[in-house]
Amino acid sequence: MQKIVGQSNNGFTTTGLHRLRDVLERHVESGKIPGLVALVSRNGQTHVEALGTMSHDGVTPMHRDTIFRMASTSKPVSIAAAMILIDECKLRFDDLVETWLPELANRQVLKKIDSPLDETVPARRPITVRDVLTSTFGIGMDMTSLGTPIMGAIFEKGLTPDLPVPMPEPDEWMRRLGTLPLMHQPGERWQYHIASDLIGVLVARVTGQSFESFLRERIFEPLGMKDTGFHLPAEKIDRLPPLYAPNPETGEFLVWDPAEGGRHSQPPAFQGGGGGLVSTVDDYQAYFQMLLNHGMHGNERILSRPAVELMTTNRLTPEQQAARHAMAVNNVHVSYGQGQHGGWGLGMAVRTYRGDYASIGQFGWDGGSGTSTYADPEKQLTGFLLTQVGMSTPDSARLIHDFWTTVYQAIED
Repeated sequence: MQKIVGQSNNGFTTTGLHRLRDVLERHVESGKIPGLVALVSRNGQTHVEALGTMSHDGVTPMHRDTIFRMASTSKPVSIAAAMILIDECKLRFDDLVETWLPELANRQVLKKIDSPLDETVPARRPITVRDVLTSTFGIGMDMTSLGTPIMGAIFEKGLTPDLPVPMPEPDEWMRRLGTLPLMHQPGERWQYHIASDLIGVLVARVTGQSFESFLRERIFEPLGMKDTGFHLPAEKIDRLPPLYAPNPETGEFLVWDPAEGGRHSQPPAFQGGGGGLVSTVDDYQAYFQMLLNHGMHGNERILSRPAVELMTTNRLTPEQQAARHAMAVNNVHVSYGQGQHGGWGLGMAVRTYRGDYASIGQFGWDGGSGTSTYADPEKQLTGFLLTQVGMSTPDSARLIHDFWTTVYQAIED
């Protein structure tokens, strides 16, 4: 790895790693986080903590190879499939997506975000690949618009992960998506999540393969990500803890998704690029280290350097960035402070201002299942914190904040 001028070859201080462990132990001993696995790596020094138990009422310990539901931290991985197609000129940024996704041709756009679904105007232009890759194609999960007719329709049609109905197979999902008007004009506004699921459908239609098979062939297998996918075979299911969504009032551990017989025990109808992956800290370390290495894994190139640069630097205009920032800072009571990075690259957040201990330029994302995955080019740092506690309460979010505070305190400068 290239040495950065003015940076020592050391990774972390011993005192800092002790503090990191102490803080993580405090969260587990509180009884609110049954268990966790954390990995931090810098300049070749890797440190792993596996603490607590797989279930809140069990004794099976967490291990380094415990498999977790990655939730929205799937997004930074899924985007690589599309970027490979850009690298190979099988897609271009300004191609019209209707070539492969005819369901999105001839769009209508709501007059206002809270308009009835039939109060629309024609889209000013077609949707492009760029709009999808930058999450600006016109439909997304907008927590500031809950209660509007369009958000109600998005939920009712199963366009989001199992809220409140299961997602259908991709062609039916596209058909349903195509019945809705856009919330905003193409390219106008950054919106969360649905574009990341749409990328999976786009990749599958361009390649003629399932989204998972393309990811496996071009990303997972070359990087040795042997425990990453959209479901688990029977022989691995015991490495997956239950996912809890604690009761917001009482804190009682409610099982949102069991391991045996749960969402990941069989292949899903929809391979969701926005939140469907399961994985381990070591698999994600391989992926994010590849990004830090400008697309290289050992002697093998996975992505071009320009592709990685586009993914991991801010792609939003000042107007789009202002809207994204407002959505993050005005929803801290809902997000518990997650999502306040400023910018967005392709498939992941990019820090554009110093709001906490992390450096400007840090990239990655968090997941609603209690997962956090980031890399920091300035510090040559990767870090991953995986739990089984969903963000129905602040507990896993506070753990994530404390993890990153202690990781940055532990850096040897």
